Amino acid sequence: MNTYAIWVNLAPGAKDLELVAAVNAYLGALQKEGTVESWSIQRRQFGFGPAELGEFMIQIRTQNLTQLEAAFTHAARRSGELERMHVEVYSRVQDFRSGLYRDFPDAVRVS
Repeated sequence: MNTYAIWVNLAPGAKDLELVAAVNAYLGALQKEGTVESWSIQRRQFGFGPAELGEFMIQIRTQNLTQLEAAFTHAARRSGELERMHVEVYSRVQDFRSGLYRDFPDAVRVS
């Protein structure tokens, strides 16, 4: 399993529950397309965490990099209903950071 981790802060004037609804709609559409397995949204608690990472962490899980690439390709079209949903997400955030992680050790790893 691969995890695309995203850290963001709310943009000025953005509402937290509207961000969550927008993320769920957008990633739900990608899941229907088969390019995302699952996701979660978490919020920093009590201010604990590195200042350079955002208040919100979004984890998008895919089976493999091929599936993740399909999600990126679909999003990169920047058109239609999916782009409208993407705008609903990124218009509510700032300070975007991301990283790519995988389960470890890999299933194919020789011990």
